[in-house]
Amino acid sequence: MVQSLFARTAIILAVVFLLFQAMANYVVYRTLVKPVAERSADDLAGLIVLSAQTWVELPPQIRPAFERELAKRHGLRLQAASGVAAVESAAFPFKQQIEQALSNRLGEKVQLNGRKEGSAVWVELPVGGKMLQAGFFPDRYAVKPPLAAVTLVSVGAFIVLLTALLLVRRITVPLAKASRAAGVVGKGGIPDELPETGPRELADLARRFNQMAREVHDLLENRTTLLGGISHDLRTPLTRMQLNIELLRENFDPSRLARMERDLAEMNALIGGYLELARNTQVELPQDTDLDRLVASVAAKHGAQYQSQGRCAFQVAQASLERILDNLLQNARRYGGEKMPEIRLRYGKDNAEISVIDSGPGIPESELEKVFRPFYRLETSRASATGGTGLGLAIVRQLAELNGWAIRLANRPEGGLEATVLLK
Repeated sequence: MVQSLFARTAIILAVVFLLFQAMANYVVYRTLVKPVAERSADDLAGLIVLSAQTWVELPPQIRPAFERELAKRHGLRLQAASGVAAVESAAFPFKQQIEQALSNRLGEKVQLNGRKEGSAVWVELPVGGKMLQAGFFPDRYAVKPPLAAVTLVSVGAFIVLLTALLLVRRITVPLAKASRAAGVVGKGGIPDELPETGPRELADLARRFNQMAREVHDLLENRTTLLGGISHDLRTPLTRMQLNIELLRENFDPSRLARMERDLAEMNALIGGYLELARNTQVELPQDTDLDRLVASVAAKHGAQYQSQGRCAFQVAQASLERILDNLLQNARRYGGEKMPEIRLRYGKDNAEISVIDSGPGIPESELEKVFRPFYRLETSRASATGGTGLGLAIVRQLAELNGWAIRLANRPEGGLEATVLLK
């Protein structure tokens, strides 16, 4: 059984065009070929009957000349009946119409007869009390099918069918590639990117599929990294707690209890970061927000410097933006030195930029993109000894991409790092 979309579509198109061809041929036959054949048969029957009547009325000495002229001009033969037994003529196009026309002219049923010699068809006519035989050549009088019209319709239908199949193939081939690529994604692999060309709808489908494949791959990588991070980061405080518990059994020490409490707080922070990274997959609906008030509120919470820009109405996912700014300001305070970070807001009609600026050592240019990876920590002042879980910027990037925003990190010439959120 045919399963592919192209094969099924091709069969349906072929059947439809065959039906169209049959219907077109039938219409041509009924409206063109048959009426012309009937008119031609009637004209031939009239010529035969009139010629026979004229032959009977002519003097015998003039008849041979009339017969020669009739044969020369019209391809008709007239002669007295020979008395030879009639043999039914072979079939030829529109034989029935000619017999019917002769029968109507003579008032009795007429049958066309054939002979062994030549390809002429004969008919016996009772005219003026005599039996005459009239012969004609069907190839000269039979109406031929309008081959030009039939050929034109057939060729046109074939070209249309071929064009339709080519168009269908242009659609089904990309879909087949997308199906194979989806199978690769389902197995956790990275398929070759689909070509983002062709009709707008297919190009858009390929573009969205490629984006989805990348996001699925990143999600699987994040899951693996997340599980690895949980295993690695939680094992250390758990080991310390287990050691302290064993020591407390022998000798109670309040300092060890305090260290256990710190380990528990560290574990709680780690788990909270993991859960936040894992659950940031739901798109938040944007709402009318005064960006100036939102930025001022976040700046005040973190003690950052901010100069009000006046009311700035903007459609934005408020909770996501607040979380992004919180993480950026926490990083700026942790790594920005003694000077408090600064927030700047710039906005236009259709976009806005919010920058968090610190006065720390910055980030090496080669590391500006890597710091967005989950659990990635720099080996400088931003190392694990003084840093957090390594999830802050990963959460920032995830929330930004989820809402269609962009995050840009840049080292300032005068020192420090500028993290910019591009809203649109």
